Amino acid sequence: MHNRKHYLLSVLAMFMALVANAQEQTDVMRSNGKIYVVMVVVLVILLGLFVYVWRVDKKISRLEK
Repeated sequence: MHNRKHYLLSVLAMFMALVANAQEQTDVMRSNGKIYVVMVVVLVILLGLFVYVWRVDKKISRLEK
């Protein structure tokens, strides 16, 4: 039980350091204008996933009938 607490605390500390580092990188990307490229890529990926799920749902609905 004691090892789990140490493991959890170390993972939490690494996560906090990662978040702090990501914040600095976001500021650099925003100043360079690259944040917009990242946002477009994320939106394209999400849109692709939604379209895929929608198409699969339509196919499953058609098979159920």
